[in-house]
Amino acid sequence: MLPISYALDAVNFLAADVRNLFGPFVNVFLVTGRHWTQTDVGLVTTASGLLGITFQTPIGAAIDIVRAKRGVIVLTMAAMALSGAIIFAAPTFWPMAIALSILAVAGDAFAPAVSALTLGLVTKDKLARRLGRNSAFDHGGNIAIALLAGAVGYAFSQRAVFLMVPVFAALTSAAVLAIPADAINQDRARDLSSNGEAPGTAAGYRILFETRPLMIFALCAMLFHFANAPLLPLVGQKLALQFPKEATAMMSFCMVAAQGVMLPIAILVGRNADSWGRRPIFLIAFAVLPIRAALYILSDNAFWLIGVQLLDGVGAGIYGALTPLVIADIMRGSGRYNLAQGAVATTMGIGASLSALAAGEMVDHFGYSASFLSLGAAAAVAFLVFLGFMPETRDAHPPERRSAAALEGAPGE
Repeated sequence: MLPISYALDAVNFLAADVRNLFGPFVNVFLVTGRHWTQTDVGLVTTASGLLGITFQTPIGAAIDIVRAKRGVIVLTMAAMALSGAIIFAAPTFWPMAIALSILAVAGDAFAPAVSALTLGLVTKDKLARRLGRNSAFDHGGNIAIALLAGAVGYAFSQRAVFLMVPVFAALTSAAVLAIPADAINQDRARDLSSNGEAPGTAAGYRILFETRPLMIFALCAMLFHFANAPLLPLVGQKLALQFPKEATAMMSFCMVAAQGVMLPIAILVGRNADSWGRRPIFLIAFAVLPIRAALYILSDNAFWLIGVQLLDGVGAGIYGALTPLVIADIMRGSGRYNLAQGAVATTMGIGASLSALAAGEMVDHFGYSASFLSLGAAAAVAFLVFLGFMPETRDAHPPERRSAAALEGAPGE
């Protein structure tokens, strides 16, 4: 049997392969392979995204309670495999809407489930490094699947890429089941206790609204994803319109360029987040995003576009590695870690879903440059909000001491 740390590495590596065969690949496939308009693509992705948003916070609350963390991950893999099969078999409007809706709900359950699994397997003093390692293996999986999908799309068709999803979903399920169920500390998995401390009582649901740093972080997350989510699909479309035969390969090059930077960034963040603090590192991610959006308008040259995409590796690499750690800081001892993750994911989903439709409309009516500039302006607002209002969370007090009102009289589970 695999050692637990290696099994968790495999889960993050293989699941990245499953999840990232969607998103930009679907977008480029529909625009260049099926000749959908930007508005139609935006409508389907926004509708499915909003459906996923509806379930994100309840899913987080459920993961806090459910003890079968491994089972949640296996279930999400099965749902994603089904989505991939539908996209391959029937890439028309309503089947695509159903497939992307299934994907939205399943994807919203996967990330908090893996974070909860990680919390349950490691103590707090090792958490920053382990989350950085999770993120690094996730980015490594992204690189592998981008290269493989590019090869499959070029050799066969863009549509054939989605047949890879069930294969990697099965491998991910096998990896997570290699982790013994009794190795998971269920109290620590919901951030109710750490380092052997006796667990207390879980906070009430009002803690989401009465924990100010969480509210600020959620707002910043929404603005960040509103600005960031459409950038890679739009760049992929510009490349695909220039090189239609190489559409999937071009998208793969963009992903590899960014993920190749994200991997060492994630390792660096994991090793230094405790000594440097979370806030200064996060500010770099928020500062890079508006710069990247503005640079895209300077040239349509393929080498320039892929080169600028490298900056995504800095911003997204930091964001992916630090977000679960910051939420764990804020919610320490509350027992509502996964609920908070779901709530933050909800705001992220709102931002990403609304921007998909807004960016599509902007491109259809005003062109790519106007869309990039608008997204860059939103990114600048995100940076200013984080700079002005988000505190350092490394040494945050547990919610019980910081906001007793969030616990007293709040409804329980």
